[in-house]
Amino acid sequence: MGILGWIVLGLLAGAIAKAIMPGNDPGGFIITMLLGIVGAILGGFIGSALFGTDLGTFFDLRTWLLAIVGSLILLGIYRLVTGRRSHA
Repeated sequence: MGILGWIVLGLLAGAIAKAIMPGNDPGGFIITMLLGIVGAILGGFIGSALFGTDLGTFFDLRTWLLAIVGSLILLGIYRLVTGRRSHA
């Protein structure tokens, strides 16, 4: 997958993750895209480590599922970290 594919995948996976876990998160377009890109990398790593599968092509369902799951995990970690800091 090329860099443009990673950007589009990241933007859409991050937006889907934010739609699944709605909340009052700061950040807009760029943060959502970065969340999705890093989430896709995290999802690919987890998929490879646990299930022996890796990210495929842009149109592969496995790629999208791993990217969305990774983005959800990353979003949950982000909320845990920022939630604890704001209450201290």
